[in-house]
Amino acid sequence: MNVLKNIHNLPEGYSEGIYENKKYSITKQTFNAGKSFKIYGKELQGTNFISLNYYITSKKELLKPCEMAAQKVIHFLQNIKIT
Repeated sequence: MNVLKNIHNLPEGYSEGIYENKKYSITKQTFNAGKSFKIYGKELQGTNFISLNYYITSKKELLKPCEMAAQKVIHFLQNIKIT
């Protein structure tokens, strides 16, 4: 599992994709010269959403899901197909 690779595969700004046969809006923002990221995905015809921050420090990389399990975020990043 390479979370950072999956994050880099998402386009900067707004995009749309398919996750579990449902359409999502996705917003990716990059901060601190590529050392931190904020990603928000929302199901367009439903209530599901994905929200996370990802930080690269001098010692480690930190995945910080927002009020959800890390596994849910990782599964989304691994399986979203940008349209």
